[in-house]
Amino acid sequence: MKIKDRLALYFTLASTLTLLIVLSGTYFTFSKFLEADFFDRLTDRTMVTANLYLEADEMSEAALQRNRDQYLEKLNSEVIRIYDANNEPVFIDANSSSWSHEVLESIRKQKKLKFKDGKNQVVGIFYKDNQGDFVIIASASDQSTYYRLEKLKTVMFFIFVAIFVGLLLSARWIANHILKPLNLFIEEVEQISSNNMDFRVQQGSSKDEISQLAGRFNKLMEHLEQAFVLQRTFIANASHELRTPITSMMIGAEIVLSKDRPAEDYKQALTSVLEDADRMDKIITALLGLAQSDLEYGAAKLEEVSLRRLLHDIAESSKMSAVNGSLSLHIIPNDNADHVLLANPTLLTIAINNIISNAFKFSDGGDVKCTLHIDNAGAVIEIQDHGPGIADEDRPFVFDPFYRSACGSSKAGTGMGLYMTQKILHLFKATVIVKSSGATGTVFEIRFA
Repeated sequence: MKIKDRLALYFTLASTLTLLIVLSGTYFTFSKFLEADFFDRLTDRTMVTANLYLEADEMSEAALQRNRDQYLEKLNSEVIRIYDANNEPVFIDANSSSWSHEVLESIRKQKKLKFKDGKNQVVGIFYKDNQGDFVIIASASDQSTYYRLEKLKTVMFFIFVAIFVGLLLSARWIANHILKPLNLFIEEVEQISSNNMDFRVQQGSSKDEISQLAGRFNKLMEHLEQAFVLQRTFIANASHELRTPITSMMIGAEIVLSKDRPAEDYKQALTSVLEDADRMDKIITALLGLAQSDLEYGAAKLEEVSLRRLLHDIAESSKMSAVNGSLSLHIIPNDNADHVLLANPTLLTIAINNIISNAFKFSDGGDVKCTLHIDNAGAVIEIQDHGPGIADEDRPFVFDPFYRSACGSSKAGTGMGLYMTQKILHLFKATVIVKSSGATGTVFEIRFA
């Protein structure tokens, strides 16, 4: 069952249940009111009967009957009885039906008693007179009330059915109107495929839950689009980079094997194969490292990382490495200043180390300067080398996977280091930019909020 149908059904059921309770309460209250009114009429009848039969001592029986017929309207199935102290009927036909002694005694004890005898309502009173103590009982059936209640039930039934149908139709209209943006959202989502990952659903101007859902969905689509583009680029570049050394190895082997050659030629061929295999190993290692970074970020818990301590550890590690040149560390405003952020220390170390390793590689043994700037806005790490710099046309592509500039093609590497660095820094809400004059020196600036 669709949501709009469930909403319409639930709304209709809740409303009709409330209506049913109201109508039932009205019917019950009205029936009790009519019942109490008829009991009052019977009570009045017993009092009038007492005045006519017991107080009018001088009146003849015929005169009493004429007065009774004149002042008392005949009720349906009416029975009036007067009993003396011996529970004997007086002033009435002795052959008429009578009530039991238990009922009469109850009336004497309670002075006034109201009860129902089948469809008849009965009122009995205890009346003291100069002629003695009497019990007067009046019984009748309120047929007019039954008729009114039956009419009321019929009217209420048709009202209930009409309101139920009206509620059901209005509920469906309201549900369709409220869920119209959701239907539009579903129609737009159905248009999305792997060929149009840039498609975005309409969020609308309202701030309701459907608009929020559309906004979250669009953000998810942005991540998916980036993932698809990255996957396609990654596969294309990886295929190209792996195909190059493989092709080189195959061509070299075919040339060497095409005829008998001196041992020195075989040695050179095997050396070339070893170099190509080493290059492939580095490419595969970089790919595995990138995949491992994703796994580590998804599995590892973030912890507080001190940038000052992290850079000190990197500087100490560089002293023990085999690189020429030295890494100088400067902290501004002072050496005791620090900035702490939530991150994975292993991944953050890899990201910064990649930039520093590149700085040493392109400086040809020159020194590298690392500066940590700390202020109220956050922290900035600047890594400066004294290499040849990066040309303007190469600068937009330095973070692309497998990209290597013309001047860097002579350096060992796979073109994955800076790509991995940017990916890791983005995970921790950091940005990295490149500043280079294109002639001498390059500065990588990492900014933490």
